[in-house]
Amino acid sequence: MILAGMLGIDALACIEPSFASLTDPGIADLFLSLPADAAKLVIDEHEEPLALAVHTPDGWWATHFVFRPATFGLIGLAEELDAEIYQESRSEWAAGLREYYSRALQADVAPAVEDTRPGRDAEIRDLVAEVWNDHAGRTCIDGCCGSGIASAVLRQLGYRTLAFDNDPALLSLGLARGRLLPEDTLWIDGTEASVFCPPADRAVGLMLGDIQPFTAGIWEAIVGELLALSEETLFSAATEPEIRMIGAWCSAQKRTTRIFEHERDLIYDRWVCVATRE
Repeated sequence: MILAGMLGIDALACIEPSFASLTDPGIADLFLSLPADAAKLVIDEHEEPLALAVHTPDGWWATHFVFRPATFGLIGLAEELDAEIYQESRSEWAAGLREYYSRALQADVAPAVEDTRPGRDAEIRDLVAEVWNDHAGRTCIDGCCGSGIASAVLRQLGYRTLAFDNDPALLSLGLARGRLLPEDTLWIDGTEASVFCPPADRAVGLMLGDIQPFTAGIWEAIVGELLALSEETLFSAATEPEIRMIGAWCSAQKRTTRIFEHERDLIYDRWVCVATRE
């Protein structure tokens, strides 16, 4: 476990029940009720609090301040227990959190049935190569990643990739197959992606849909999050009406758009929209 290793201990449990709950301020009161006899305070490169771990009869427990501020009560607890101070980069601690919750998801959620077909990885590789010709060292977010087939392709091309989805069974499948990496995977609602994901050079949202009038608001919010997080964004959908709708949302966000038909894949990624920040 990455987090435990950073603190030099064998095991660490996070009191927040899920990655998405790392923003919940109500966790502080629960943490303060733990019977603690020792503490470790983690600060980032700017000496801002990242996490507080306390030792209890049940082992080490931690609460985290990556996505919410530390309360006076928790800092007071660290002082009261004369906490040892550890310094880690914010990005490395966030990666450790992603790894922790990805491992927990794998342990708790059975993998979905395989959601891709042979040859789709080659089709995605061709599509990405058609849109972008420089890959190595760039960062890319794989939004609504499913079981991670695009993430695996992006890594092979040289991207440093972060992936998210709201379907735990598909994420469990991708983690089990190695298409998703625990430290680079988030189980979150895509409408809140910018809360948990750092900005990236690029983002992809492949096979978006089924976009219907009653779901359009949710998809528009997800598209908006991916646009906000990236300079260049690639979307695909099964039908022309869906991609035209996505293109309109991109234009409304002041993006330059290009829409075309991708004839290599006539099922998943037939219609494509590439949006670039103006």
